[in-house]
Amino acid sequence: MSPKKMKGMLKGMGIDIDELEDVQEVIIRMKDKEIIIEKPTVAVMDAHGVRSYQISGESKEKINLEIPETDIELVVAQTGVESEEARAALVEAKGDIAAAIMKLGAK
Repeated sequence: MSPKKMKGMLKGMGIDIDELEDVQEVIIRMKDKEIIIEKPTVAVMDAHGVRSYQISGESKEKINLEIPETDIELVVAQTGVESEEARAALVEAKGDIAAAIMKLGAK
């Protein structure tokens, strides 16, 4: 069935579907991470006053970790790297101190 025919059929049931134009990015924020959808296609469906959004596209996740300064200091003390490098290793290791130390020690 063609999209135009499908849209007409849904409209007959009281459901309107429209596509949002020029959407560049959709971000879904959660407590510990974000899902970023780049170059998304976003359809808005209005069914009797209730709006729903359908999003498709390529996604990536960004983890939001709070790394305590004490953890950074410990990694610096154990590896001798600068604090920025220690923080980056801890973020990559999702806060796992031992994994961050092992990663930096393998250099």
